[in-house]
Amino acid sequence: MKEILIYGTSALASLFIFGYTVHMFVGGLVSEETETILIVVVVSICAAALAYLAWETMQHNRKR
Repeated sequence: MKEILIYGTSALASLFIFGYTVHMFVGGLVSEETETILIVVVVSICAAALAYLAWETMQHNRKR
């Protein structure tokens, strides 16, 4: 249970940072709609990667 709290907190912080990074890179260079789409795509990919890493770690810890 403690793992879920730790992974959840770090995942939310990471996703916020990824979204803000995309905003800093493309903000003002593209339209607002395009920027929003890019943020959604990048944050979705990162969320999937973080979910996989958390799942894999919890599976590895259960085998011990």
